[in-house]
Amino acid sequence: MIKPTMSDSDLRESEKMQEKHDEDSVSLLTRLLYPTHLKRFLFFFLIDTLIIIFSLYISFYIRFEFAMPGQYQTLFLRTIPFFIAVKLIAIACFRLYKITWRYVGLHDLLNVISAVAVSEAVLLALVWIPVPSFPSFVHPHIVHFWFKYLYTTGFPRSIFFIDGFISFILLGGLRISKRLFFEVIHKKGVTKTGKRTIIIGAGNTGEMVLRDIARQGFGEYYPVVFLDDDKNKIGMYVRGLKVFGSTKQLNIVIERYEAEALIIAIPSLNYKALREIYDLANKSKVGTVKIVPRIYDVQRPSINMKDLEDIKIEDLLGRQVVQVDYKAIEDFVENKVVLVTGAGGSIGSEIVVQICSFMPEKVILFDNDETDLHNMKLRLERMFPNLVFRQWEETQLQEKVVFITGDIRDDDAVQEVFSIFKPHIVFHAAAYKHVPMMEYNPKEAVKINMFGTHKIAQASVQHKVEKFIMISTDKAVRPTSIMGATKRIAEYICRVWNGCGDTAFVSVRFGNVLGSRGSVLPVFLEQLKHGGPIKVTHKDMQRYFMTIPEAVSLVLQASVIGAGGEVLVLDMGEPVRIVNLAEELIRIHGMEPYRDIQIEFVGLRPGEKLFEEILTAEEGTSVSKHKKIFIAKNSEYYSKVEIEKILEEFETLMKTLPRKDNKKIRGMLKKYVKYYEGNE
Repeated sequence: MIKPTMSDSDLRESEKMQEKHDEDSVSLLTRLLYPTHLKRFLFFFLIDTLIIIFSLYISFYIRFEFAMPGQYQTLFLRTIPFFIAVKLIAIACFRLYKITWRYVGLHDLLNVISAVAVSEAVLLALVWIPVPSFPSFVHPHIVHFWFKYLYTTGFPRSIFFIDGFISFILLGGLRISKRLFFEVIHKKGVTKTGKRTIIIGAGNTGEMVLRDIARQGFGEYYPVVFLDDDKNKIGMYVRGLKVFGSTKQLNIVIERYEAEALIIAIPSLNYKALREIYDLANKSKVGTVKIVPRIYDVQRPSINMKDLEDIKIEDLLGRQVVQVDYKAIEDFVENKVVLVTGAGGSIGSEIVVQICSFMPEKVILFDNDETDLHNMKLRLERMFPNLVFRQWEETQLQEKVVFITGDIRDDDAVQEVFSIFKPHIVFHAAAYKHVPMMEYNPKEAVKINMFGTHKIAQASVQHKVEKFIMISTDKAVRPTSIMGATKRIAEYICRVWNGCGDTAFVSVRFGNVLGSRGSVLPVFLEQLKHGGPIKVTHKDMQRYFMTIPEAVSLVLQASVIGAGGEVLVLDMGEPVRIVNLAEELIRIHGMEPYRDIQIEFVGLRPGEKLFEEILTAEEGTSVSKHKKIFIAKNSEYYSKVEIEKILEEFETLMKTLPRKDNKKIRGMLKKYVKYYEGNE
């Protein structure tokens, strides 16, 4: 008999069916094993129940030296349901079913101790407290149930202590087991494939870096040693890793340990120390140098290795040590509705990010650039995944972060935002800030910096905002530019509105921030990318510099300190000559100034001046509660009637003024801004 044979097409069809069956089987298995909140809860609930039963049973055996009498076996069976119920309720009340198994910490173990202690105390009360006099309204069946099943004088008191100890060991051990496996057991057997890495800084941040590297399985980095300038830490061990010596020994340590990477785990390190470490690493041919980013979540600081950053140019040129009172800022912001205008800009976006870490009730981002707002949404979703983000709709009233596109000159848009969200705090960062551009477009500077500020300030008073903080500039001091003069009038506007209601108005002046849009650094980098030359306006020009996060931290501190009606001035450190900054930038990129890259002096641009007088103001400053924040002594003042008259004059002028006729606007600014001369 001839057996039928399968054709090629039938064979291929059969193979496809088999492959599909295999894929379905794998898919089903994957779905079954994929962790979810429900599966995690059921797993811990089941194991906890078994632990509670085992713990009580073994406690009886230990108490009676592994020969439990028959009557106590009956007692065990009678009381075990109540032990299970009380302990599971305590475990749930202390949120032990909501912990992240992989990242259990001391706080979670303290909750285990608390849950066990509370449950044992409740059980002891149920079993051993003398018979109470039940109120008359308690049903007799409840009294009978309590007598029959719970109240017993034969229950050994030592059982509670033995059971409590065993329960803690098993419940805590279960919850720490995954972390123990990955960070201790798995670490010993892991293949050391990551780059041999030196960690600079053996403090809390360095320990968090080491811990997270262990969690990642040492795939990218393998730490070999710590370095720290604290003499008390040298020779000690952090999570089994030795603190070899100070950063001065970096070259020796790199050679000795054949290091391939360097992680700088000191967020507060100033730019001079950072530059020294960076130069030593470059000379030793270390290919990877990473730095820990600013820790924004002050409530639960943590480090994720995915967030490590390459050292930025601004870190090497202007990073300073800034200390602020985080508790005072938290008290100021917590549970408040905060509105930030210009929220997509360099300063506004950083204000939003730092505010989000202080538990506000709601943050409203107001900006006329939808692309900037979209980018901010993506950034905040990555940095604060616990916050909820939606677009403009009715449910937005319940959201933590709100994104609104609008113009601060639009009365309807401004009033709508204030009436719907009723902000407690306003950070006014919306402004035109580019000095040369505003020299060519003075009408726009007046519209935004003056009229826009007036509308936001007026709305703040109308809607009883608690505090209004305007971001000002050092260019408002003895202004030589349209931008500086219009910001100075914005300060006058804030001071006038300070006495018109319950809102406290504060203006905060600071200098140049490295890395912001329009700052000198991106311009220099673009010129350097094309081989130079780097164009500097004047060989003697100097500016005050600070990085954006540091400046904003001080702005938040100033917001707390400011009492209302004040102009606060940030200490930006020592002034830096722009030509020196250009030379350092060239050297950081491994080239020599004037040899590999030329520097050209092209002359001052319209509205620019050689020196910024940020700390002296016109009449000096007085100290505040913070060593890097000062109060400007400005006696110049306009009344509300005078400010309204000034704005009316500008409004009338601009209605009839041709766009290219800038002289009259400069003339009007000279009339009302002391020291402003302008450029004809």
